[in-house]
Amino acid sequence: MSVVDRVNALSRKVPSWAVYTVGALPALWLLWLALSNGLGADPVKAIERGLGERGLQFLIASLCITPLRWLGVNLIKHRRAIGLIAFFYIVLHLVAWVWLDMGLRWSEVVADLYKRQYIIVGMIGLLAMLPLAVTSSNRAIRAMGPQAWGRLHRLAYVAGIAGAVHYLMLVKVWSLQPLTYAGIVAALLLARVLRSLSRRGLFGAKAA
Repeated sequence: MSVVDRVNALSRKVPSWAVYTVGALPALWLLWLALSNGLGADPVKAIERGLGERGLQFLIASLCITPLRWLGVNLIKHRRAIGLIAFFYIVLHLVAWVWLDMGLRWSEVVADLYKRQYIIVGMIGLLAMLPLAVTSSNRAIRAMGPQAWGRLHRLAYVAGIAGAVHYLMLVKVWSLQPLTYAGIVAALLLARVLRSLSRRGLFGAKAA
C-alpha cells in the first residue's frame, strides 16, 4: 500500500468529532495561557492575534483539500469540519477585538473601522465565510444543488485572500510568517485558476 493509500485509509477512519476536538485545542491552550498569565505584557493582543492566526491557518488547510485531492490524497470528508473550525476561530477573533480590546464601546468600534483599513479587509473575509458556514449542512447542499453550492463555496478563496491581506496590513512588516501565508493562498488560487483554464481547453487539449 502506498503512502497516499495509507493516508486515505486513515482519513476514512477518523471521525468528525475527533477533527473538531483537535481544532478546539489551540483555543483551550490560549485560554490556559490567559488564566495562568502566560501571554506576556499585552494578553488581549496575544489572544486576538492567536485566534486570528489559528483561523487563517485552518482556512488555508481547508483550501488545501481540493488540490490535494487532485494529487490523490482524499481528505474531503473533513473539509466541512476544518472550514467550520476556521470560521469559529475568526468569529472568536472578532469577539476578542470587540469585547476584550474595545470593551463593547461601539462608537470606538465604528471609529476604528474608518481609521484602520485592515479591519475592513478582515470584515470582508468574515462576511465571505458567513454564507459558507450557513450552507455547510447536507440539507443546504441538497436544497441548493451541488453546482450552485460549489460556486458559492468559491468565496472561501475571497476569505483566504482577505485573511492573508488583513494579516499583512496588521503586522506592518514584511516578515516571513505573513508573507508565507499570503504566498500559500496565492499559490492555491493560481493552481485553481490554471486547472480551470486547462479543463476549458485554453492550454491545448481539453482535460478529461
